[in-house]
Amino acid sequence: MLTSQRRALISSRLASDGQIVAGELAQELDLSEDTIRRDLRDMAAAGLLKRVHGGALPVTPPLPDLETRQTMSTDVKKRLGRKAAELVRAGQLIFIDGGTTNAELVRALPREMNLTIATHSPAIAALLEKHRAEVILIGGRLYRHSMVSTGAAALAAIGMLRPDIFFLGATAIHPAHGLSTGDYEEAAIKRAIAARSSETVTLLTKEKFDAVSPHHITGIEDMAALIMPLGMAPETSAPYRQKALRIIEA
Repeated sequence: MLTSQRRALISSRLASDGQIVAGELAQELDLSEDTIRRDLRDMAAAGLLKRVHGGALPVTPPLPDLETRQTMSTDVKKRLGRKAAELVRAGQLIFIDGGTTNAELVRALPREMNLTIATHSPAIAALLEKHRAEVILIGGRLYRHSMVSTGAAALAAIGMLRPDIFFLGATAIHPAHGLSTGDYEEAAIKRAIAARSSETVTLLTKEKFDAVSPHHITGIEDMAALIMPLGMAPETSAPYRQKALRIIEA
């Protein structure tokens, strides 16, 4: 097999499987593991993948800052937020993660609805100023990129809650590797909230699909629902429709 053919295959496998295990691919192709590792090293140097111990992962584009994210896909985020708001019922305790898409969920909630909203995002809490809802703001060490609290204090407070729904924010979703994000501490907080919640729902714009960020949050099988943009390419949405979770298009 020519070098160009091997590397095309590697790119294809990364897109479909979300990872390359050098030893397994070498055995499958009847090649030396050194040959595959050399391909991965050269492709990583060209910015085509991310080398990890024993193989490779897809490249995740760097996250824009909060101010930039607020101007991206605004119409789509509003639609996603409105669909998510339809899942909320009076009397519930819901936990809303940080992020610009979840901000649209807050804006779509009826202001007079009687419920309790917990969040570890001061930006989300500020949007609830004129809402009737009781607001629980989780404190801790501020992770400025996402404007959310992290650390031991946040984990302790989260451990006292039993949310009916957790609206999870993530930077990437992949059929095999689940949902992930770019910060280790933030991922730990998200996992803790999901573990305490009856249901976890995520709202994701199309650029986050079929990608893998460095820090795992949870698997697709642990989600209750996925809210995605209407009109996603069938080859992108099909693997998620095959999972045991509710797909909602907006």
